Amino acid sequence: MSYHKPEAKTVQDLKDLAQKLRIHSINATQASKSGHPTSCASLAEIMSVLFFQQLRLNLKHPRDPSSDRFILSKGHAAPILYAAWAEAGLFPIEDLNNLRKIDSDLEGHPTPRLNFIDVGTGSLGQGVAVGAGMAYVGKNYDKADYRTYVVVGDGESAEGSVWESLHFAGHYKLDNLCVIFDVNRLGQSEATSLQHKLDVYRDRLEAFGFNAVVVDGHDVEELTKAFHCAAITKSKPTAIIAKTFKGKDFPNIEDLDNWHGKPLGDKAAEVVKHLQGLIVNKDVKLSPKPVSKTGAAPEVDISNVKLSSPPSYKLGDSIATRLAYGTALAKIGKNNQRVIALDGDTKNSTFSDKLKALDPERYIECFIAEQNLVGVAVGAACRRRTVAFVSTFATFFTRAFDQIRMGAISQTNVNFVGSHCGCSIGEDGPSQMGLEDVAMFRTIPGSTIFYPSDAVSTERAVELAANTKGVCFIRTSRPNTCVIYDNEEPFTIGRGKVVRQKSSDEVLLIGAGITLYECLEAADQLEKNCITVRVIDPFTVKPLDAELIIEHGKQCGGRVVVVEDHYQQGGLGEAVLSALAGERNFVVKHLFVPTVPRSGPPSVLIDMFGISARHVVNAVNEILKD
Repeated sequence: MSYHKPEAKTVQDLKDLAQKLRIHSINATQASKSGHPTSCASLAEIMSVLFFQQLRLNLKHPRDPSSDRFILSKGHAAPILYAAWAEAGLFPIEDLNNLRKIDSDLEGHPTPRLNFIDVGTGSLGQGVAVGAGMAYVGKNYDKADYRTYVVVGDGESAEGSVWESLHFAGHYKLDNLCVIFDVNRLGQSEATSLQHKLDVYRDRLEAFGFNAVVVDGHDVEELTKAFHCAAITKSKPTAIIAKTFKGKDFPNIEDLDNWHGKPLGDKAAEVVKHLQGLIVNKDVKLSPKPVSKTGAAPEVDISNVKLSSPPSYKLGDSIATRLAYGTALAKIGKNNQRVIALDGDTKNSTFSDKLKALDPERYIECFIAEQNLVGVAVGAACRRRTVAFVSTFATFFTRAFDQIRMGAISQTNVNFVGSHCGCSIGEDGPSQMGLEDVAMFRTIPGSTIFYPSDAVSTERAVELAANTKGVCFIRTSRPNTCVIYDNEEPFTIGRGKVVRQKSSDEVLLIGAGITLYECLEAADQLEKNCITVRVIDPFTVKPLDAELIIEHGKQCGGRVVVVEDHYQQGGLGEAVLSALAGERNFVVKHLFVPTVPRSGPPSVLIDMFGISARHVVNAVNEILKD
């Protein structure tokens, strides 16, 4: 496919549109009295060429699975993104003046409240990962012609997460991905570290496996040729390194410091007048290319995902919940071809390798780069193309908390599975112990947290998560635990299970995972001393079955003991305390890991850090004395 230089009129039209996009960005930020017009200005020609020369879009259905994807990783330049869609005809241009208003979805940084936005951006350094996930799906699963474009700011390219994602894209030869670096030299408070050292950007990107093209980011013809080069380059992704200037064509503002994140104020009228003077055809109108009718993405159904066969365990079998997760993942993978697994080189510990064994193509190895791991999953799940399960040790998700947080803002349905939780992992020591994970995921808006205690409940948790909207987290354990549920036992989100009860029960015990079994052992010991206790398995920590806890807590005289293999803050205990906060006549004892643990045998650690059956027995005796 040879390159055809655009006609002179087309070049001028694209230049004129770029100036119109600058003017819209100024006017919108003036109306909102806030925003980033200078960051928009450096992008104007890039956006003009992309939207009116490159991207194949469906204005009637912006999330058409077959249309090209565009991610503005430097989300603070949102006004020019909105302006491009308005100029394309998606909504009236006058709506741009509603930027950042409380009743407008044209927010300060893009979110999927808008039907033309796939993911929220603005927490910098995350767009490339999402774009890589989209491109991976397009190349390997959809096998479609759509391309993915990501605009990255030069300031955000200091983020290590960007380079994790560039490595991923280069490794997997994502030639349907084009990353555009807007190298405008200036950051928020001072110049970027590399400023306009374009050769350094090029060398780094080539080292990461990219076809790296350096252009004048304000030259429409250079940009057009570069995008053509990207489209015909095979077996490697393309990076367009665009030399630009912040506040381009803004007199007495262009390339000057101290203009980041500021509307132009009393200089706006003068700048707009200058920009209008640069426009040759004031009535210029171009339309994006239509979506290609060939190479369309296939129809996909990811609803009603089921286990291909029910759990098949014997009561008393000793099975780690992390192993049951892998079994269940393979089962739902058999049921639906769009179930995929992503892992960070822990697949033989989390047992996500069971899906790889079933179908190697549906396993994505993201290596030891958890921020990219999460971002790729968010991208892969966009436009309902896949059911994504992401696994690693629970504690390693903490380094990707921002990506998970942004996933919730992006309305993602990604499922996270954290194994090796708590001090019960044993000899590996505290660096490997997930002791903050429940707290972290509880803070995520709309999240669902499963904490299954045996293999049967784990398989059902996986099945439920696959069909649940929003972020899901399944906490799995390293040690083996006994199967306590029949294979036919039904499980529901927000509904716990009473696993032991008598009418004479004096205290309610609540445990999950390995601590449920400590509660059951404590109950056996207490009964020898004529004390009977009730035991609840919550199944989900969020939403917690508050009704069940309140009902049975009252039947036990308002005495509750909660035991968890987690730090005090934010876990199961505080979820129970929150549920009981509006109730009278309850007393709660909370057993948790009180300080940083150490290496040692699991049973020794559980006892040393206060969550063993012995400590549960002591807590029950104390609560009965009070």
